[in-house]
Amino acid sequence: MIAAAPEHAGGVEVTSLAYDNRAVTPGALFFCVRGFTRDGHMFAADAVSRGAVALVVDHALSEVRPDVPQITVPDVRAAMAPAAAAFYRDPTRTLRVAGVTGTNGKTTTAYLIRSILEANKRPTGLLGTVTSIIGGTDYPVERTTPEAIDLQRTFRTMLDQGDTACAMEVSSHALALHRADAIHFEVGVFTNLTQDHLDFHSSMEDYFQAKRSLFTRLEPRFSVINLDDPYGARLAREIPGAITFGLDAGATYTASDIDTIPTGTSFTLHASRTQHTIRSPLRGRFNVYNVLGAVAAAVALDVPIEDAARAIEGASQVPGRFETVDEGQPFTVLVDYAHTPDSLENVLTAAREFTSGRLHVVFGCGGDRDRAKRPLMGEIAARLADRVIVTSDNPRSEDPEAIIDEILAGTSRPVERRVDRRAAIRDAVARAASGDVVVIAGKGHEQGQEFEHGRKIQFDDVAVARAALHSLTDAVPGSGGR
Repeated sequence: MIAAAPEHAGGVEVTSLAYDNRAVTPGALFFCVRGFTRDGHMFAADAVSRGAVALVVDHALSEVRPDVPQITVPDVRAAMAPAAAAFYRDPTRTLRVAGVTGTNGKTTTAYLIRSILEANKRPTGLLGTVTSIIGGTDYPVERTTPEAIDLQRTFRTMLDQGDTACAMEVSSHALALHRADAIHFEVGVFTNLTQDHLDFHSSMEDYFQAKRSLFTRLEPRFSVINLDDPYGARLAREIPGAITFGLDAGATYTASDIDTIPTGTSFTLHASRTQHTIRSPLRGRFNVYNVLGAVAAAVALDVPIEDAARAIEGASQVPGRFETVDEGQPFTVLVDYAHTPDSLENVLTAAREFTSGRLHVVFGCGGDRDRAKRPLMGEIAARLADRVIVTSDNPRSEDPEAIIDEILAGTSRPVERRVDRRAAIRDAVARAASGDVVVIAGKGHEQGQEFEHGRKIQFDDVAVARAALHSLTDAVPGSGGR
């Protein structure tokens, strides 16, 4: 009933949808969503006082005025998506949406898909971790995949502002919490699955099932899957007609002759008995997978493969993804979002390929998140880097020193600890020499650092590294390190 006619829910005229009582305006249909820390039912009376004309609840509320209709559903959150899609006139029936899910590579792959479509004169929106782009304008984001009401409103705005397609990251949280329901995905892309978010998911199998639901429950028209990933191979076997990519033989899209240098990567793309030369500005073998997935998705969206291959060359660097900080120093500084064991290993392995000196890494792990990955990341850093500085990430409510202790439990040799992230970055830069590579991992594009009681401070790894490089060159003219 709600999805069919949300603008007349409960027999009253509805002019807007809301799930946060503070955002209610007169004429709103208010969804009483049960969250992790707040239950929307507790705020129903306040929503009505702000002008809500009807409520969506999972049980009848006696404390609300009897003249306000209450629509009872089994799951309020699940009811939001189809209602929002109907209210905003089902925008993804027209907007061609490519959804990218996986542990690592979502942001880069979504950026690349948008770059290819834009290069082929197809105005394309973007929804992701770093930014959202609507009608060619960038907007800040609060979460990787917004709530269903916000999503459907955004899709409608994209169409109204001339976008014809959208590349979006789809998080496991969004899939498990039904935020992505009612989206008509043209393409779904599966990048990989490695350990992460086990603070939210009960197991890796539960994590996989959430990702899998994009392809089995939401059923995109085309499924593009990384065949080299064990979970991807499992998923591909379940999806009839899956389009696959990988470096091993047998995938629909494969790569050979991979040449990784500090300025990018080149390789030969093989697909449909054709070959195409790819020159990508993205460095590292792991980015070959992102390019393959993006090209496969773009072709499914009717971009000729030769045009997709050519468009990759003009793709811009993704903020906080293997991002170079260059102030003329004789060594390389890279900032990357790597915050999982697999992504840290990929980044350090890629950085080693063009390190003629020593490889340094500065990283930490977030508080109130999956603790099991901390010693794993410590082991990887100690194994792959010459110098390791373990520091704070976003400690949130946890003791930063205790987080570092858990990371160090996985190290097999002595490493350095520096709880102050700014000082750790300065120290790494100050001791780097010509030919070295310094990797600053974990936060990437993030613009703040989170501490206990919700306290946040401004913090940007790129800006901090740039300032450290300036201080270094100012102190020692003509020298980049010692």
